[in-house]
Amino acid sequence: MTRPGRTTKEKPPFEPGLIPAPGELLVWRDSQHYDRWQDRPCVLCDKPTPMRSHSGEPVHKACAEDWIAANPAEARLGRFASDVQAKRQRDDDHA
Repeated sequence: MTRPGRTTKEKPPFEPGLIPAPGELLVWRDSQHYDRWQDRPCVLCDKPTPMRSHSGEPVHKACAEDWIAANPAEARLGRFASDVQAKRQRDDDHA
């Protein structure tokens, strides 16, 4: 419960971005990919990892990249994807 005059700050939805081509790297820069509290077994190699996919699956980034390379047709369904990239602003644009 919040006090009057205070609002709770909700995080925006964690949207996946583009699916990298087989052999390319995932861009996981968002802190939501890292669970600092608990390691869980990777869904692909079964070794402990603090990393999480967009859907919350525990997975090493390298394992996800290898899976995309080995399963290009299934990868298009978006199991593992890069983060949405923010649009860059030019420093010299002073309109």
